[in-house]
Amino acid sequence: MTTQQLTSEIRKKKSFLCIGLDVDLNKIPKHLLELEDPIFEFNKAIIKATHHLCVAYKPNTAFYEAYGLKGWEALEKTIKYLNKNHPEIFTIADAKRGDIGNTSTMYAKAFFEDLAFDSVTVAPYMGKDSVEPFLAFNNKHTIMLALTSNTGAFDFQTREVDDKALYKHVLETSKHWENSERLMYVVGATKAEYFADIRKIVPDSFLLVPGVGAQGGNLQEVCKYGMNAQVGLLINSSRGIIYASNDEDYATEAANKALQLQQEMEAILLS
Repeated sequence: MTTQQLTSEIRKKKSFLCIGLDVDLNKIPKHLLELEDPIFEFNKAIIKATHHLCVAYKPNTAFYEAYGLKGWEALEKTIKYLNKNHPEIFTIADAKRGDIGNTSTMYAKAFFEDLAFDSVTVAPYMGKDSVEPFLAFNNKHTIMLALTSNTGAFDFQTREVDDKALYKHVLETSKHWENSERLMYVVGATKAEYFADIRKIVPDSFLLVPGVGAQGGNLQEVCKYGMNAQVGLLINSSRGIIYASNDEDYATEAANKALQLQQEMEAILLS
């Protein structure tokens, strides 16, 4: 999927919502546990109820890897279901991979070729040769951690290096890598005051923004400083949507939460 297609879908749905499919068997409705594949059945119901309200889905791979082969099979079934039934929706493998050379290439092949995700998240700590192998894939996107929403972000990311915050060095350096036009960036919603400076460095890039909702990020503030002419934002909500209810009405309640966010986004886009 191209960024132009993603932007078109945002305009069409009046939404830049990304829903995180982070499935914890301890949190899903108990009646699903009786099914052969409760993870996939949960995801399928959430997707059926919310696909018209969002433009992206983001499974965090840790929530699938934790359940071994059955978890990985559920992830594979989920992405195949999305690509078959909703090919217009942008898919993100939230894997946060980071290694060098052939290892990165193999990670990229796993998510881009075997599973056919549109994008994958990566960590930039090992530098150019850990990220460029992902960028070599046509019509695929690499979403690089830039400034994250967790408390530990202040351990390194905002530290001054040569009179400039480290995350700014990361952003500026990445712009010079081969196929850098395929880069997107993760910027946490809890760091809304930083968005203006980030947009000075990467004015045209899409930003994946976790932290709205359960983590306390403010949608209005993020949009005020982070939105560009092409919208340029994917606002992720995971727990706040998919665990809106742990009863049999879970999909309906998830849709209600997604609708609330979509309506807020529509109002922002119209204004």
